[in-house]
Amino acid sequence: MITRTIFSGFGGQGVLLMGYVLSHGAMLKGLNVTYFPSYGAEMRGGTANCTVTLSDKKIASPVASRPDILVAMNYPSFEKFESSVVENGLVFLNSSLIQENPSRKDVNVVRIPTAELAHEVGSDRVINMVMIGAVCAKSGLLNLEDTVNGMQAALKEELLGILNTHPPVEDSLDRLLTVVLVVGVNGSGKTTSIAKLARYYQSLGKRV
Repeated sequence: MITRTIFSGFGGQGVLLMGYVLSHGAMLKGLNVTYFPSYGAEMRGGTANCTVTLSDKKIASPVASRPDILVAMNYPSFEKFESSVVENGLVFLNSSLIQENPSRKDVNVVRIPTAELAHEVGSDRVINMVMIGAVCAKSGLLNLEDTVNGMQAALKEELLGILNTHPPVEDSLDRLLTVVLVVGVNGSGKTTSIAKLARYYQSLGKRV
């Protein structure tokens, strides 16, 4: 068994993090994995994609010129990679941004309204987690437990523990100076989160 998946979009959509989740979940499941990221010089708003290959045998190359699965978070990425997908392959489209229909009839298209679903669960910042959950469920690459394990490993359980136990930032805002450290892998949305956080505290009358 060997399955090659390309995750694609623009910087800030968490494209690379989706690849991390699948990679970690598959490794914890005992599969062989390669992870091959690629992004433009402009991280924020520039192109970003990664290739994840899973196999129960040794993997000769991390490059996937003919992926079995394509995940496209925006139309330029869909347009770029559509022709490379194998016949009868799976194409996951972020239908919150992509309304166009594929030009091919020999691929199976799955439309996921990521923004709407993320809003339903209470956070507009988890569109990438909505998509990777749908990919794992529909493709059967990972079951629910493996997917959750992959998310925890990719996000680092230590970091999650800190976030869950640390006092709210608001409790520290009466200090003369408060420094907020935002960490994460490339493509996980750090810059966007920082900008929203800064604007929020400015609205409270804080100097940022």
